[in-house]
Amino acid sequence: MAVQLLTPEGMFTPVPYHHVSISTGTRHVHVAGQIARDADGNPVATGDLAGQLAHALRNTARGLAGAGATFADVVRLRFFVTNWTPDKYDDFVAGIERVTEELDLPQPLPPLSAIGVDCLFEPDVLVEVEAFAILD
Repeated sequence: MAVQLLTPEGMFTPVPYHHVSISTGTRHVHVAGQIARDADGNPVATGDLAGQLAHALRNTARGLAGAGATFADVVRLRFFVTNWTPDKYDDFVAGIERVTEELDLPQPLPPLSAIGVDCLFEPDVLVEVEAFAILD
């Protein structure tokens, strides 16, 4: 496997992700920001952060698969969430948990950042997901 995930001793825990990923490989996969849209570009789960996050992760999985990768190859995830406030954390986590088994997400997740932003692609978009993977 090209990716090793770890949390060195002394780093803040518990968190639902590893703090560090180490990767080797020659093929880098970058999946552009994925949002809650179906294959025809129609909005999915409007107004529902958990639902949008689950669908954006499904789209991310499709992007990874197109490059021959899975979430096991991901070295970093980046989430952008509109109008972030700490009370949205439970819905954020619920969106991930909704697809953990379905998408075989590693637990804990690879290193990730959740970044609060004012707005995204279109007004109904609540979350966007980027993935970075390494393949041998």
